[in-house]
Amino acid sequence: MNPDAAHPLTSRAGTRFSSSFWWLCLSLAAVCGAMVPVLALVSQAVQGSRGLWAHLGASVILTALPDTVILLAGVGLLAGIVGTYAAWLVTAYDFPGRKILEWALLLPLAMPTYIVAYAYLDILHPIGPVQGALRWLLGYSSPREFRLPDIRSMTGCIVLLGFVLFPYVYIPVRAMFLTQAGNLLEAARTLGVSRRAAFFKVAVPLARPAIAVGISLALMEALNDIGASEFLGVRTLTVSVYTTWVTKSDLPGAAQIALSMLFIVVALVAFERWARRKQRYAVSAQKSRELEPVRLTGLKAFGALALGSLPVVIGFVAPASYLVIEAWKRFRFSGLSSRFTEEALNTILFAGLATAITLVLGLAVAYAMRLAPGRLSLWSYRLSTVGYAAPGTVIAIGVLIALGGFDRFVDQTMREWFGISTGLIFIGSGAALIYAYSARFLTIAAGSVDAGLSRIPQSFDHASRTLGRSATQTFRQIHLPLSKASLAAAALLIFVDCVKELPATLLLRPLNFETFATHLYGEAARGTYEEAAIAALAIVVIGILPVMQLARIGRRKG
Repeated sequence: MNPDAAHPLTSRAGTRFSSSFWWLCLSLAAVCGAMVPVLALVSQAVQGSRGLWAHLGASVILTALPDTVILLAGVGLLAGIVGTYAAWLVTAYDFPGRKILEWALLLPLAMPTYIVAYAYLDILHPIGPVQGALRWLLGYSSPREFRLPDIRSMTGCIVLLGFVLFPYVYIPVRAMFLTQAGNLLEAARTLGVSRRAAFFKVAVPLARPAIAVGISLALMEALNDIGASEFLGVRTLTVSVYTTWVTKSDLPGAAQIALSMLFIVVALVAFERWARRKQRYAVSAQKSRELEPVRLTGLKAFGALALGSLPVVIGFVAPASYLVIEAWKRFRFSGLSSRFTEEALNTILFAGLATAITLVLGLAVAYAMRLAPGRLSLWSYRLSTVGYAAPGTVIAIGVLIALGGFDRFVDQTMREWFGISTGLIFIGSGAALIYAYSARFLTIAAGSVDAGLSRIPQSFDHASRTLGRSATQTFRQIHLPLSKASLAAAALLIFVDCVKELPATLLLRPLNFETFATHLYGEAARGTYEEAAIAALAIVVIGILPVMQLARIGRRKG
């Protein structure tokens, strides 16, 4: 038996710790790094001036909090309904085009919310193509005679976000419908229950946990949004954090609003767990059958296809078509912008560096839990999810407080000892932005790696350690080759999320630093939509990559 494998805290000769111990230390360091922004945010919020809470409550929170609650309630309801019905439609019925619709319903995931808002502001403009065509059909000549309700409203924001975020509900609910025992629904049918009633009385109650999880994810994404809400005139807490810090230069105020958002996230997670606190399921000893879809023909088949295609058209096809047309117009008129190459390099470089760092830290967290199972490694894994649960604005403010304080400390120390000023080392160089990306998306890396490692039998570890391999050697020679698919999937998801991340990038980018996301935000805020079409299209093309991966996995499992 290899002495190094005896216990992670023992040593070979009594003086050196085992490699398992160092993996656990690296895991704890990664999680501590992810927790620093949250702790710094709480500390700054608590230390704010005494009258600040009252001022924020009267001038900001009383306006932003109700809007945020209304937005979350509307988005959660719409995403839940659309996602659940879409999942039932492609699972319980068979009609021409169903196979294409199964993966097409994932396409809105490639559309960041701020890009959808940016596109629809121009599509539904009073002098835009949609309203112009309607006036022509109805015989009106100007917007003064006929115009649709303004998309810049709470209703418009709820509809757009709901039709973009519904795949977060569609994915887990469809998986639940596919794995449910078909004989339960057949039993309900034999008792005289119609297929529609069986959906409400059997399928939906069984899928409640998946619906709750999907809605929670959609609400967290809606809470993280800053571009769509601001473009559409809805003042949420996220928008208030940004304007309080950037416009008013009030960091304590921004920290306190961000802390309020953190409480909302905790409440959402608690609600999701409460909603399924009494849910218990048992698997029948008798082998269950999958749900047999009902074949539709004629008008019913056409209606099902049209109904299922509507979310895809609203959430992806319409804005994507607009981007392609506008990008082509912009390219034909003046070619690529002189800043396009620089923005592409900035986007790819920072997202790539953050992906590599986050992947290494996620490896440490997941592998430490495998090497040293126990409360310490388990809680390290759980705490690594804090960054992903918190909105990007919250993490960005926390990073700004923590690294800004460290920059000031280093600068003051160097002035006193050597008479030189170091300036803003982390904030000014962009290291803070990479740190925020890593803290926010650490859970994606840890979760994906843990899922890959869980498929490798423990007997492989025992055999390797018996042959004298250390924990690190076992990882390098066995676990790493067998986990390549999980690592590649994690890297892809992290990279795309970094490219799309807008709130943290806006708050932490260095001076004169632009990515595709920040360029799009700036042009849309100025109303020059055509200037940002190519950057927006580039983000969408990059975002399609994980959707293709999800569709391939779904087809294989189906």
